[in-house]
Amino acid sequence: MATAVATRGPKESIFEWEGKDKNGKLVRGEIRAGGEAVVNASLRRQGILVNKIKKRRTSGGKAIKQKDVAIFTRQLATMMKAGVPLLQAFDIVARGSSNPRLTRLLNEIRSDVETGTSLSSAFRKHPMQFDALYCNLVEAGEAGGILEALLERLAIYQEKTLAIKAKIKSALMYPIAVIVVAFVVLTVIMIFVIPSFKEVFRSFGADLPAPTLAVIAMSEFFVAYWWAIFGLLFGGLYFFLESWKRSEKMQMAMDRLLLRMPVFGDLVLKSVIARWTRTLSTMFAAGVPLVEALDSVGGASGNAVYRLATQQIQKDVSTGSALTASMTTTGVFPTMVLQMAAIGEESGALDHMLAKCAEFYEDEVDEMVKGLSSLMEPFIIVILGTLIGGIVVSMYLPIFKLGAVV
Repeated sequence: MATAVATRGPKESIFEWEGKDKNGKLVRGEIRAGGEAVVNASLRRQGILVNKIKKRRTSGGKAIKQKDVAIFTRQLATMMKAGVPLLQAFDIVARGSSNPRLTRLLNEIRSDVETGTSLSSAFRKHPMQFDALYCNLVEAGEAGGILEALLERLAIYQEKTLAIKAKIKSALMYPIAVIVVAFVVLTVIMIFVIPSFKEVFRSFGADLPAPTLAVIAMSEFFVAYWWAIFGLLFGGLYFFLESWKRSEKMQMAMDRLLLRMPVFGDLVLKSVIARWTRTLSTMFAAGVPLVEALDSVGGASGNAVYRLATQQIQKDVSTGSALTASMTTTGVFPTMVLQMAAIGEESGALDHMLAKCAEFYEDEVDEMVKGLSSLMEPFIIVILGTLIGGIVVSMYLPIFKLGAVV
């Protein structure tokens, strides 16, 4: 018995063309088609005499980041609210993108939607760019006929999440940059500067002070084994980061440590709470059932401790427990969040209360980042001054001693 097999047409590309219309006027444009022959035939039907057809190059390009997806979501939501048809909106965003990879991705999604695939199913084919939360919200929007409103919520959610991540990075960037610069300066001093002093001190013919001897010994060790020091440092850092990514035990241990760190721990906690409440609020407001919404919330928090706590909450809620009671049992949520969640459950405005919590903690993160920047500066100056100043003083002690003898 013969079986019919559905086959997709040739892969479409974007072609830039140039020609003359019926009045002899020079015209240019772009068209998506499966090949140059298709472009020629389509333009001839429109009465255009084609002079030149060129396939737009889409090779290479930067990796698609979360920021690119957030910008795409905002653009798509804006155009759909303005009444632009979905396929045309995809065309406009794809043409306006400066990243060829994003253009290819949007063209693939557009082709899937054009052949009858739902938008959420088309997004699910690309899990690296569109996570479960994103696809679930789009699916809820399609089912409820409120896709424009859900895309607007998604855009707001992604923009808020990116803003929190940017604030955390800005808080960590300054100390990391200073540590890297300090390491480079110390390396230069140890390898090039101190050996020069050592040669000068040999001509003194006198005993050197203990601090000077210690610094010279460190310099000799650094010069002899710099390859091992750099290898262990960068190799250890690489394996540490890889194990943090791949090992659940390592993730749990490090995330617990981050939450308990002095000063920074509070910042990490507030950012995690802000993301957790923002995600659950967005999902619940979209009409996603609570048990299903909790599937995406734990991963979106960005912390293994809260991911496990969310899994426990999901189990409790699925057996009939109240959300607030389940959150209280985990012992990882602040009292304010628990009280707001309880009020939201009682009043039927859980999404609104969680959104208020998210706004509060986002403002807290903002204030903490501003305070940390001014607080860490004097500490870093003192530490660097002690390190580099100590080395400089140690190397000048023999010169002071020689001056006193003279």
